[in-house]
Amino acid sequence: MGIEHPPFPVQNSTQSFWRTQLDPLDNHRTTEVLPEKADIVVIGAGYAGASTVYHLLEKSKNLSKKPSILILEAREACSGATGRNGGHLKPDPFNRPGSVIEEYGVEAAAEAAAFEMSHVDVIKEVVEREGIDCDFVMTRTFDVQFQESTRAQLKAGYDRLVDNGVETSRGVHCVADEKAEALSGVKGAKGCFSHTAGHMWPYRFVLHLLRKAISQGVGLQTHTPAQDISSSKDAEGYWTIGTSRGFIKSKVIVYASNAYTSKILPEYKDKIVPVRGICCRITTTKLSPPLLTNSYMLRHSSWEQDYLVPRMDGSIILGGARGVYYPTLENWYNTTDDSELIVSAKTYFDGYMQRNFRGWEDSGATVNKIWTGIMGYSTDSLPHIGDVPGKPNQFILAGFTGHGMPQIFLSARGIASMVVEEKKFEETGVPRIYKTTQARLDSKRNKILETWRQSQGTVSSKL
Repeated sequence: MGIEHPPFPVQNSTQSFWRTQLDPLDNHRTTEVLPEKADIVVIGAGYAGASTVYHLLEKSKNLSKKPSILILEAREACSGATGRNGGHLKPDPFNRPGSVIEEYGVEAAAEAAAFEMSHVDVIKEVVEREGIDCDFVMTRTFDVQFQESTRAQLKAGYDRLVDNGVETSRGVHCVADEKAEALSGVKGAKGCFSHTAGHMWPYRFVLHLLRKAISQGVGLQTHTPAQDISSSKDAEGYWTIGTSRGFIKSKVIVYASNAYTSKILPEYKDKIVPVRGICCRITTTKLSPPLLTNSYMLRHSSWEQDYLVPRMDGSIILGGARGVYYPTLENWYNTTDDSELIVSAKTYFDGYMQRNFRGWEDSGATVNKIWTGIMGYSTDSLPHIGDVPGKPNQFILAGFTGHGMPQIFLSARGIASMVVEEKKFEETGVPRIYKTTQARLDSKRNKILETWRQSQGTVSSKL
């Protein structure tokens, strides 16, 4: 199943563009000594952890006794997937829902699609209300296909949604053939779908939420990995969390640890798998580079995609490169090592804009910075949200399969409502198919490897 790597984040990770301007809270420890106990411990100081704490505080405003909250982070604040992704808030109102219909039905597909789409407006509102300086942009995204077969597959899923009256499909526009290239500006485009999306500087967004939380009494302990959890609660109802700096007891634990979840929750081993990706920043020598006003997903095949986000400074955030590293499983599957680049993908982005975009031929666009990051892929392609089965007062939001930007913030609100308001999962507004269950943990299916095998046309002897 690929090379076994240390389960904890490595300490010498590649530096992403987002982390070139570090916040003073990057290595923050609220206290020199780890507190003995807290009402709520959140494991992970990325998008999921910071969002959960934000909602916990919002929902605790009217309580006579505010809960004590502590965040544990294995490395620096927001140094995991959120600090290494593309900053692309790209819901999927037509592709994944088209396949979800087949397995879970129309209502489930419509629910998940609407949940993702609502993130764009919700994040916009939060950024404006909280005054978050994170370069947030609301835009349209172009989902471009280079193969007619890929376009036809996506169109069939889209038509299925339209035929079933799924509301989010109404906001999707699609064109084909020469119109696709004319609309998108992408050379050789065979199809193009467009819909509302957004993008932002994810590190700044998360650090703003953390700063607000600390100002309200929340503790943050960076460089303090959670290493193990007691198998049962003590007589006072506390779980015991072992860390690199000692023990802390907590009534409630929230796992916002994504790719690293299975180390401290062994039941999620082979259910949430660490997967490595690669991303870069492209700059140009031109004083006025060609203007891109939309973000992009470029699909070279059904399994090979790149994503592109234009920044207001004229630079481009570009990730993907699956076509050159995906065939070799050891390059990306079940690895937690983001200290190295993926060797076969190191030069993939060179000349990318010139090759693929009209008007960029003489742009002088070059790779300015390149890095890797570790995502938490769910083996059934759905996030795990809710009560950890068999462990009362333990909650999880993880396994976002590289698609967390339009799923996490409102999933965190759902977790907060379960913790503070004691709501059942079904009352949170989180899509029903996201609920983590024992049945999902017992399933032997692995869609990650199924997709990989299909892309290769054969089963590797190494599996």
